[in-house]
Amino acid sequence: MDWDVDLISGPDGDDWRVPVTELQERQRRLSKSLASHGIESALIDDPVELYWLTGGRQNGILLIGADGTGIDTTHWVRRSLRRALFESGGSDCPHDTMLQPRMGALEDSLIERGCLTKPAMLSGKIPAERVSFINSRIGSLNGEIENCTSLLYGLREVKSEWEISMHRESGVINRKMFEAVGEAGSAGKTELEIASVADSVSREYGFGGRIRMRKWPMDCDRVVIASGPSGSVPSYFDSAIGGIGASPISSLGAGFRKVKEGEPVLVDIVHLHRGYVSDCTRMFSAGTLSDTWHSRLEDMIEIRDSVIGSLGRGDDCSKSWEIGKSLADEMGHSENLMGMNPDQSSFLGHSVGLELDETPVVAKGFDRPLPLGGTMAVEPKVIHHDGSIGNEDTWFRTSDGMECLTAGDSFPFYTEW
Repeated sequence: MDWDVDLISGPDGDDWRVPVTELQERQRRLSKSLASHGIESALIDDPVELYWLTGGRQNGILLIGADGTGIDTTHWVRRSLRRALFESGGSDCPHDTMLQPRMGALEDSLIERGCLTKPAMLSGKIPAERVSFINSRIGSLNGEIENCTSLLYGLREVKSEWEISMHRESGVINRKMFEAVGEAGSAGKTELEIASVADSVSREYGFGGRIRMRKWPMDCDRVVIASGPSGSVPSYFDSAIGGIGASPISSLGAGFRKVKEGEPVLVDIVHLHRGYVSDCTRMFSAGTLSDTWHSRLEDMIEIRDSVIGSLGRGDDCSKSWEIGKSLADEMGHSENLMGMNPDQSSFLGHSVGLELDETPVVAKGFDRPLPLGGTMAVEPKVIHHDGSIGNEDTWFRTSDGMECLTAGDSFPFYTEW
């Protein structure tokens, strides 16, 4: 039976495919980068990197050659071939798209496309068993399989104008989720009840159901709500806020605890628009918060401003960390910044894109700046036994400094229900 590709669309029939010009430029950049690193070709089969390069996430492999090798860029697809071709631009597709050969014929297929040596693979991202399996099928090709993971990560750190527009739209929807939380929250409601309101907004505007992360075995909830002491509960997640979660298998974020009067309610929302992350945190409460909590929030906003200023000047991310951490220490937050011992996290910001945990990070060891065109969520928070408080927005580095892609000053850092 046949099926209609026109069914694949955004709202009101909008074409939500990645523009072919984007795919062409990404493939060109990768091809040139391979050449500069002395790598003949790369074989890409991670879903995120496939989407970035082909515009779809079908079951397949992309072969791309270094600039000057003459290797034909080829998307071999197991299923669905027709959908893969459509998502890559249809008749304007910038690469060859064909059925994936049997693994026993992979070597001959690579040779036919112009390969003389074994292609590089994403050895730092995909299972080692997968790399070993591919290697066993291409034994007569010269050389060894090199690791091109950091090469792809580096290319994706700098976003195009189109990608920034996706982040901006993601931020607009993220704010709508906060507006829904502002209307729905009150004392007596569970964290999960409030989260469900934000969830429905996210789904309505096209969230696809999954937040992608690089670090194994991390996964993430898109609406983390921590009311009062829920904010002090740690989790497996490498972040300031864990939350009690819905169950031991979902031990992150909102749970069944009910909001009580006068306690801080931290709301951390992630939305993905056509794959692109927006990450934002705001504070709420049912009734008035104490002066102590207000003072802590003001401190976190000051730390945010110092980190943003540092990143915008082009400081190394490690220096931005030291600036923010030193200021927190001076304010008396050293034991509570980004968690409580022994569960403190040691960062103040993380890059975002198609994944939540991209590079660079505002932390020790990242001795390089956020590149122009880089996108980062900056999130200073403090955790105490009776609650947590902080703020977060997603930013974009321009030649003039840092531009906010989420709510920024247009939505209050603190809202009283």
